[in-house]
Amino acid sequence: MTNRLRTEIEDELESVQPEVKEVKVEAPKGFFTTLLTEGVISKEAATEMMPFVIFLAMLGMAYIANMHFAEKNIRNIDKLSKEVKELSWDYKTLKADLMLKSTQTEVAKQVDTLGLMEPIEPPNKIVVKSEEY
Repeated sequence: MTNRLRTEIEDELESVQPEVKEVKVEAPKGFFTTLLTEGVISKEAATEMMPFVIFLAMLGMAYIANMHFAEKNIRNIDKLSKEVKELSWDYKTLKADLMLKSTQTEVAKQVDTLGLMEPIEPPNKIVVKSEEY
């Protein structure tokens, strides 16, 4: 194959292929295009409505932002409620352990390693007689 100009190649292809007439297809008109071009709403009226349309767009964006903020708060509340439940469980577990460790027998077991013994006889009661004048 030799190098040839593009125009030569196109000329050869045209001579080999029959000519195809190009049919211009008109694009279908959209609803808004029809409204604006056929006079239902004039360009001037559309221009006058632009501030209201912009207001509606801003209102829509505020609504969407509010929904995102609310969903974020709901997720945060769920996360915090789970954390509160876990801390409550930890509190109850630690309280039960403390109650167990503070019983008389458990305290006696702990101080036995220090050499302290639990008294066998009951404590003596000290009675002070008050002097009457």
